[in-house]
Amino acid sequence: MTIHEEFQQALNEQITAELEASLVYLQLSYALDDLGLVGMRDWMKNQSEEEQVHAAKFSQHLLNRDVLPQIGNISAPIVKVESALEAFEAALNHEKMISERIRRLAELQITHKDYDSRPLIDTFLAEQVEEEATIDEILDRIKIVGNSGSGILRIDGELGAR
Repeated sequence: MTIHEEFQQALNEQITAELEASLVYLQLSYALDDLGLVGMRDWMKNQSEEEQVHAAKFSQHLLNRDVLPQIGNISAPIVKVESALEAFEAALNHEKMISERIRRLAELQITHKDYDSRPLIDTFLAEQVEEEATIDEILDRIKIVGNSGSGILRIDGELGAR
């Protein structure tokens, strides 16, 4: 069950991107903690852990196909946010970048006729639609409440209960 070299490289790059995404979410959790929004902090921490699970799924796919995963260089994320709105906008922008990467994997999977990777890629295509929609919904709610402290705290509490 060989994997075309270009596709292998792209999968390894995705593993690295997922681990970097984990760090972005972790940094956002720190920023939200600093703002006193512990529910949103916990939501971001959960997202950070989920990104590590994603990296593990891509890694296991490679291992199952006799390819040793290779983690690339990971840049420490610089995330500066001063509000919940900015934090979730940063999260959405990062998810959009990940979505583009997943679509590129789908293109490569088709180009190289790697049918064995199709279930994995299809799972992540669906996952990204869900991720973007979830964050977009949270952003809509934050925008509705605006600068209302009680509104932000209500959303914070709901996200902390996730």
